[in-house]
Amino acid sequence: MTDLAEFDNLEDQLERHRVQLTGYCYRMLGSASEAEDAVQDTLVRAWRAHDRFEGRSSLRSWLYRIATNVCLDMLTGRQRRARPMDLAGPLTADTPIGPKTPETMWIGPAPDSHVLARGADPGDIASSRDTVRLAFIAALQYLPPRQRAVLILREVLCFSAEEVAQLLETSVASVNSALQRARATLNDKDVERRPLSSLDDEQQQLLARYLEAFERYDIEALTTLLHEDATMSMPPYELWLEGRGQMAEWFRGQGHECEGSRLLPVAANGCPAFGQYRRSSDGDGHEAWALQVIEIDGERISALNSFLDTETLFPLFGLPLTLDD
Repeated sequence: MTDLAEFDNLEDQLERHRVQLTGYCYRMLGSASEAEDAVQDTLVRAWRAHDRFEGRSSLRSWLYRIATNVCLDMLTGRQRRARPMDLAGPLTADTPIGPKTPETMWIGPAPDSHVLARGADPGDIASSRDTVRLAFIAALQYLPPRQRAVLILREVLCFSAEEVAQLLETSVASVNSALQRARATLNDKDVERRPLSSLDDEQQQLLARYLEAFERYDIEALTTLLHEDATMSMPPYELWLEGRGQMAEWFRGQGHECEGSRLLPVAANGCPAFGQYRRSSDGDGHEAWALQVIEIDGERISALNSFLDTETLFPLFGLPLTLDD
């Protein structure tokens, strides 16, 4: 009985760290599914080695040491993930969409429930939302992996320099130097840091109007909800568009098969999101097409990010792959 009780207690202690560990690994790797794998590996390693944990650091620090090593191993020899707008300039709505590219090229979305801790202080939640924004995750990928770890541990998770030095088995001076270089790189990428609070009433109404306009496929109404310089991207395709005029032209042209879509709301990367379902080819029901992450700036939508890897993303977000009429 004692052994079983100790097992249950350890399992509970490890599970309490799962969401924050997933958020950390997602920031490191840029992929929600890879982050889930990294955390599972971390917890398995922690369970197997728990009898060697001597308590010289906190359980939290010990778990992050393991998670960091797992992520660094996964990142060895790998090219950075990116967004389409990080690789080339915008194209026009009549540009052929081109071939699909490997999923491993792209930053992917993450469910809020998997990477943002519940019940935290509202200010901490707002700050955490900011650090899972797609633009921030993409900017992190420019950093060498160890610099990336230092910046996340120090500035996102608020570890002390001494804790990070112990965790990475290096010196405080080395940690401070890596943090300074990481900050300089992010400043060059011009990634604005601004805590993202919950949507206010006007933004909730904006979102409701977007859903209605999209499902009615009223392109004129839809584009009035967009900023003039709004962007649209569709990984795993490299094509991305800038400007609501180009977006309207695309929806009326190459994207015309989105007419008749249905949207189911979810939350991703601290932003509102929708599972988009297009009409089935046989006209019977709807099939998963894209996970839309909607970025809002003030009273307008600033970006529509559509991720087409539905076989991986929809189960991750708890969405079905088909809808009946």
